[in-house]
Amino acid sequence: MNVRDAALGDVPAMARIYDHFVETSVATFDTEPRGLDVLTAKVEHADQSDHVLVALENEQVVGYATSGPFRPRPAYGQTKETSVYVHPAHTGAGVGRALYSVLLARLDQDATVHTQVSVIALPNSASEALHLALGFERVGTLREVGHKQGRYVDVLYMQRISPQPR
Repeated sequence: MNVRDAALGDVPAMARIYDHFVETSVATFDTEPRGLDVLTAKVEHADQSDHVLVALENEQVVGYATSGPFRPRPAYGQTKETSVYVHPAHTGAGVGRALYSVLLARLDQDATVHTQVSVIALPNSASEALHLALGFERVGTLREVGHKQGRYVDVLYMQRISPQPR
């Protein structure tokens, strides 16, 4: 498996993955497919600490991971929100771990990044286990903050502080 920076040519495959989760799960709180627009903007605006990575198997995109602003206010500038999406046919094959390993290593080398936050819609034991294995810790659950697929959904906040002193 190869992990690299995403290119605009990867966006359609990434959007298919994202839109699958929009339509079939609570993994994202988007309710209408819009992956093409969202991911095009992310790839076009990726910079030193806002990354978009893809995992390729046989030259096909099988997953992607992103880091970006946690909140828009300036004091949050050293905190990045991270996310990972894996094609359903490739879950459990180490794609998420490979993507996050590269992403977190980059964030750890960036002196402007201190904290990473991930927001996980519950239940999602696989995502929770992945984050725990990579050094995130559970910091809180917001109950019934989303409503999708006919039910209220809780979200788990997980946090990881970069090992390098800032």
